[in-house]
Amino acid sequence: MTQPTYDPPRFDVVAIGNAIVDVLSQTDDAFIAQEGMAKGSMQLMFSPEEADALYAKMGPGVEASGGSAANTVAGIAALGGTCGFIGQVADDQLGEVFAHDVRSVGIRFDTPVRAGAPTTGRCLIFVTPDGQRTMNTFLGAGQFLPAAAIDRDLIADAAILYLEGYLWDPEEPRAAMRAAIEVARKAGRKVAFTLSDVFCISRHGDDFRRLLSDGLIDILFANEAELTALAEVEDLEGAVARISPQVATLVVTRGAEGAIAIQHGARAQVSAEPIERVVDTTGAGDLFAAGFLHGQAQGKGLEASLKLGAICAAEIISHVGARPQVDLKTLAAR
Repeated sequence: MTQPTYDPPRFDVVAIGNAIVDVLSQTDDAFIAQEGMAKGSMQLMFSPEEADALYAKMGPGVEASGGSAANTVAGIAALGGTCGFIGQVADDQLGEVFAHDVRSVGIRFDTPVRAGAPTTGRCLIFVTPDGQRTMNTFLGAGQFLPAAAIDRDLIADAAILYLEGYLWDPEEPRAAMRAAIEVARKAGRKVAFTLSDVFCISRHGDDFRRLLSDGLIDILFANEAELTALAEVEDLEGAVARISPQVATLVVTRGAEGAIAIQHGARAQVSAEPIERVVDTTGAGDLFAAGFLHGQAQGKGLEASLKLGAICAAEIISHVGARPQVDLKTLAAR
């Protein structure tokens, strides 16, 4: 079948990722240590019983739709971009909450719901007084996103396809994302990929390196730890030197140190935006990606796109939760 071509694309970004509802709760370092969690990281829970047991230990929580790639397109939509999202929810209450939240901000979301077990995914997030978030994720229905659910016309109609490394772990959505990459490339669109977490690289680093060496990724997002793990070196500059020649645009976030990007050999960097207090770092990387991708989709330069990413990340870490709570368009205009 001939792949349809849309020129120009009607959507700025279409993302494929975990469809998850976040539950956020304040805690302390002692609880993190007591439960054997690695502070500031994400670990998977493999059964609803495990998720229920940890949920029972949480203090008062705040529920909000999340998922890394979903957070990113929510940020882009808040900036005025046009977006779509592909992700699997179950036919349950959490699935309805997720779908409502995504559609309410203008994101196209048409993935059919999945009947039966398991439930829609959830992420139990513990936030310590220093603002660090430690995530425990039950992927639920999200790990069964089939290639058949990929909306090929939607992907071909987007300037950028954005994929999250978290979803690379389960076999079925991994195959779905490979199919999506093929659709995007045949349509002449860009493919962006976020490494998501060091644990993703420990499990699938060879796959990620092959995507780069095969020229399938145009924009790669990583934090410093992820990039050094991918490059299998200990220092940032060594990692940048090894990875940047393999991708048209490399974006590296560095927390309080800001961010750098290398695009076709040109390098830019920005400082982190100042804020009064870091409340919760959940979604910082997701919203940085939102600002950067929106800037690129709007034809902004490398430094301007980094700046927009830093502005969005600063807004997110100033409150609990990974979705914007102020008008990002107003912030960006300033």
